[in-house]
Amino acid sequence: MVGNSIKCFGVGDGWPCADRHHSAYLYRFGGSSILIDCGEPISASYKAAGLSYDEVDRILISHLHSDHVGGLFMLMQGFWLEGRTKPLPVSMPREGIQPIQQMLRLSTVFPELLQFKLSFEALRAKRPIATGQVLITPYLTTHLEQLRQTFQARYPYRYEAFSFLMEAGNHRVAHSADIGKPEDLEPLLARPLDLLTCELAHFEPEAMMNYLAGREIARIVFMHLGREHWENLARTKRLAAELLPGIPCTFAKNGQEIAF
Repeated sequence: MVGNSIKCFGVGDGWPCADRHHSAYLYRFGGSSILIDCGEPISASYKAAGLSYDEVDRILISHLHSDHVGGLFMLMQGFWLEGRTKPLPVSMPREGIQPIQQMLRLSTVFPELLQFKLSFEALRAKRPIATGQVLITPYLTTHLEQLRQTFQARYPYRYEAFSFLMEAGNHRVAHSADIGKPEDLEPLLARPLDLLTCELAHFEPEAMMNYLAGREIARIVFMHLGREHWENLARTKRLAAELLPGIPCTFAKNGQEIAF
């Protein structure tokens, strides 16, 4: 029987990383697989993992920062050249769909060349998405709020960023993606979680760990650590042991697969 797991293809933050790839996480719930974000070099990491190119049932792009979407184009070329046949829906912020489709066409990944149906769907806050046995609910976060306030008059975008709650049977799993403040996680924590995959780049670890202390979370996987906290990983781990004594915590590395 196929179990539940997360494969961490890339766990780095937005800075150039010599020892970490950028954000990409494959969640498996029994026979359903969901890839969250496509930071580079996801195409190479996926190939190295030896997975079937029909493995992924849906791709979710949490927001349009390059460290979360920059590997999508080469991944799509890989799916084409490796002969994927299963339909592939890609869910992302609405304003990214047309430019990304255009970029795929400009790079000659034409729909007519694909042996699979590639479709794009806009994420909508609190609107569940069914994928196999998994129900995915996106929630807006404040990750891009400061950029919106500063630049919206000049660049009138929507500045959407999403976290995700995934429910399959009795399992509840949350993926923070990038958030603006710990309180962005509140909708994900309304009921007990089997797993929380949580970033540690945009605030001090103490702030997040104090916020999560006492919550009903069976396990936390910390990822997307800011460079300072990654370079001082021993200290970051000590903080987790002190502030979250009742919750097992893992600090994800490239290629790591974690069962839940």
